[in-house]
Order: sequence, then C-alpha cells, then structure tokens
Amino acid sequence: MDSDFQRDFIWQDDKQSKLIESVLMRIPLPVSYLAEDEQGRMIVVDGLQRLSTFMRFVDNKLQLKLPNQKNLDGKRFQDLSPKLQNRVEDCNLILYIIDVKVPEQARLDIFERVNSGVPLTRQQMRNCLYMGPATRFLKEEASTELFLKATAHSLKSSTMRDREFVNRFCAFHLIHLDEYRGDMDDFLARGLKKMNTFEKAELEKLSNQFRLGLRNNHKVYGKHAFRKHTKGQSDRKVLNASLWDVMSTGLSRYQEHLVDECAEFLKAGFWKLMDDVEFFQLITYGPNAVKNVRYRFEAVNKMLKEVFDDYSA
Repeated sequence: MDSDFQRDFIWQDDKQSKLIESVLMRIPLPVSYLAEDEQGRMIVVDGLQRLSTFMRFVDNKLQLKLPNQKNLDGKRFQDLSPKLQNRVEDCNLILYIIDVKVPEQARLDIFERVNSGVPLTRQQMRNCLYMGPATRFLKEEASTELFLKATAHSLKSSTMRDREFVNRFCAFHLIHLDEYRGDMDDFLARGLKKMNTFEKAELEKLSNQFRLGLRNNHKVYGKHAFRKHTKGQSDRKVLNASLWDVMSTGLSRYQEHLVDECAEFLKAGFWKLMDDVEFFQLITYGPNAVKNVRYRFEAVNKMLKEVFDDYSA
C-alpha cells in the first residue's frame, strides 16, 4: 500500500464511515485483488480504499460520520463496545492474488478491469506494482526544477504522466534497443524492475545522466525541447514522447561544453530530421511499433554522430 499514491485517491470520511457501518452490520464486502511481485510482496490492485479505511479506523484516525446512526456517529474505534470492535477486527476479507508469472500486459489489463475506484493510468498502475527505489527515483526526478523547466510544466503529475516520461528515459537508457519487442508497457516495467535492483550509487549515476540530457536539450532547443518544430517557429507544440525518448537519451551521452559548442549544428541537424517525411510520420503515427522505434533511434544517433564527429574532426 503506497501511502504517497493513496493520498491522491483517498475516500472522503463519509464514504469511509459507510464502509465501517457495513462491517458493523455484517454486510459482506467486495473481493480485493492483490498482485505478487518477484520478492513475494503483495501489492494492492483493487481494494486500496477499503484497506486504507480499515487502517485509519483501527488506528483511531477516522471519526465516523453517520448522522442517521446516533449510537455510532462521531465515534472512533476506541469508543466502540468490545463487541463492535470484535466485528471490525474479525471482518472476513476475500483476497484474489495475481501470480507473479502472469505476463505484464495481462497484469495491467486485470488491474484496469477490476479496479473499482478512480480510473488509473498505466503509469499509476506501474507505480503500485513496482514500488521501491525505482518508483521513488521517478517521483524525485519528476519534481526537480530542472525537469519542470525542461518540460515547461507540460506533464500532469496527477496522472503520473511526468513520471512516465522519466520511466521512458530510464528504460531506453538501461535496456538495449534490440530488447524492445513492441510492448511499451512491458518495456517500461522491465526498466523499473532493473532499477529496483540498483544500489544507491547506481541510481545517483542514472540521475546524473538523466539531468545531463535535460540540461543539454533545454540549452540547445529552449522552449521547443522534445517538441516538433522547424527553424524560425515561434509557437510551441505539445511535448512528443517519441522525441523525448531519442533526444533525452541521445544528449545524455555528451558533456555540456561540447553540446554548447555544437548547439547550432544540433539545431540544424534536428530541423533536417523534421523535414524528413518518413521520420516525421514515424514519430506521429504508431510510434511504439518496433521498426518505428528503431528507425527514430538510428536516425537521431546518426545525426548526433555526424554533428560531434564533424566537430571533433
């Protein structure tokens, strides 16, 4: 149960009170779903609000709001009679467990189908399923001033769209492109799994490389960083995930002084890619297809190699 995650989706006290009232009335509760991770931990897939409510009530943090139940209204767990306390503590919970061997796409599909609370994005689901150093890393990096400046505050934190972009960088930076098989959800999950095995020093190195890529892109492209644009364009387009993948990882490999010195060549190289009809279409339509992902990485890596090789020559 991710306390950071649940704060954004917590039920109001009156709804929580209704759940406790149902338990005291011995009304059966809906089933809850858990997912097992590779360490054997159980992550709540559906039932987070119900379990959070029980925790709050038993810890005496929830004061019941039941105006139609005068004998219960305003009471906390400690105020109940031993008989009613026993009903809460002895409440039967039916739990279904999603096995760790279930494929990633199926796990997310199950998560999406059974979740009866606020609709969740895929990144919010991953945040639940892979809690640990990796998800903390995403949260920290998505909240830095550098990230917010480089993305121009364009990515919603409420849906974890910002963390998804950090996740994309990490996955493409850490996993060889040949291992991408066309399933972006699986690829991003593999990135998180790998990060969860990292020591602190490895995560710090990853953070340094990520921030280097952000600084370089913002220095060269300014408000147009990670967005489709051509020479002399003034209006700012939406942030493009496909460009983010290739440019954030691409410019994380070069030191800032080199990027500064090659800034004009990098701009010209990018504008040339924007004039390439095939490249433009591949970052617009079906961007997660294997051939499209490989093509855009090859095209950008070729552009970067030409810029920096020409400069060094």
